[in-house]
Amino acid sequence: MTQKLRVGIIFGGRSAEHEVSLVSATSVMNALDRAKYDVVPIGITPEGRWISSERALPLLREKSPLENEPERFLVPEPNRQALVAADGHADATLPVDVVIPVIHGTYGEDGTLQGLLELADIPYVGAGVLGSALGMDKIAQKQVLGQAGFPITKYVYYSAFEVQQNRRRVINHVERSLRYPLFVKPANTGSSVGISKAHKRLELLEGIDLALQYDRRVIIEQGVRQAREIECSVLGNEEPIASVTGEIVPSNEFYDYEAKYVDGKSKAVIPAPLQKMVSEKVRKMAVAAFKAIDCAGMARVDFFVTRTANRIYLNELNTIPGFTSISMYARLWEASGISYRELLDRLIVLAIERHRTKGALKRSYRPREDWYR
Repeated sequence: MTQKLRVGIIFGGRSAEHEVSLVSATSVMNALDRAKYDVVPIGITPEGRWISSERALPLLREKSPLENEPERFLVPEPNRQALVAADGHADATLPVDVVIPVIHGTYGEDGTLQGLLELADIPYVGAGVLGSALGMDKIAQKQVLGQAGFPITKYVYYSAFEVQQNRRRVINHVERSLRYPLFVKPANTGSSVGISKAHKRLELLEGIDLALQYDRRVIIEQGVRQAREIECSVLGNEEPIASVTGEIVPSNEFYDYEAKYVDGKSKAVIPAPLQKMVSEKVRKMAVAAFKAIDCAGMARVDFFVTRTANRIYLNELNTIPGFTSISMYARLWEASGISYRELLDRLIVLAIERHRTKGALKRSYRPREDWYR
């Protein structure tokens, strides 16, 4: 018998998407094949404390006291590849073979956690440091995608400092550059947290203030009239593949947090009722965008497609999309012939494959002379 892989599932975190992460982690942990994997739960509290025990997920979900739970965390030391006990007891160390990060948003999806996993030399599912950072930062992502020639909506962005210094100048610049309706977003959040739609100046002002509660920069995007929200899942490393497309029919004016998670009235149509030529173009563009920001493993790519002209706009890539069995990422693959459990298997294989490829690279260089002595 082959030894089972020890799979660390990291969830929770210091993010406005903490609760969303717990739902995704529950689904992943329930779906993993226990004949292949030993699951190591790794919960991170909203304050940043690392808890690793079988009770970590239910305790975080119930917001229960955690004082008596074992505190273990990863250390940036490549010879351990394990969770180390906070009290230093060697017998409390938990080795980990591969990690599935299921933290949405800041300090989990933005490259910071990926950097720690790189230093710890542990294989992990999903994009690396660069791809994660670009996937999370809406401003940097649009700059890269726009430079690469992808069709994106017009946008402007500002720092909190610029807004505080001269709000009137900022508003005037927005209204000269774009036309209502507008989408106002924090530069670094997901799950539509802190996002609003502005039809007039007062809503624009309120939206900027809301967005700056979640990030130090705000991005304001041109709305697309009569737009359909189309999504496509991508899977792979060097040779990524695209799923069928799906359409989101939001219960609110746009697909905000309430429409995604709370009211249960939004609908997903899979496959999306698009002309075959349009659907294929979306799928090809999803794979190209995945490569453009150096993604790996997985991403969900979101588009706007206009109703009459079928004009396509690339909205954004999500490197750690919602990951329940009924989330769009998994549902799109289910419709493409890959079950939820098989999808997790493939992602783990891709993580190990990429880690081996990077591990084969040279990490030292020997000059002809020891000039540094």
